[in-house]
Amino acid sequence: MTITATVLIEPKLAEAVDTVQYTASGVDAIIDKFTVTNTGAAAATITVNLVTNLGTVSAANRIIAARNIDVGETYTCPELIGHVLKDADYISTVASAAGTLTIRASGREITL
Repeated sequence: MTITATVLIEPKLAEAVDTVQYTASGVDAIIDKFTVTNTGAAAATITVNLVTNLGTVSAANRIIAARNIDVGETYTCPELIGHVLKDADYISTVASAAGTLTIRASGREITL
């Protein structure tokens, strides 16, 4: 077994449509840190789903639902820390406004 600390989601602006941000591909992954920073001019919301292999984004796998992020605020998403993604599970996000929220995630990938 190999455990590798890695960036799961490179810093990027979250899209205003459901978008797959990370897929555990051939590994299991553990989320250690996930941040959302509002770099825009108005408050915005972020929604995050952790979706299992062959699943689709739905209320059943929503971990953060329309969390308001004020201008200049960084939210560290404690709801996501420690969650495990098995092979082919994925992280999906949607922001209420494009070009407003910067996201980044890091964690560990585990290969057997």
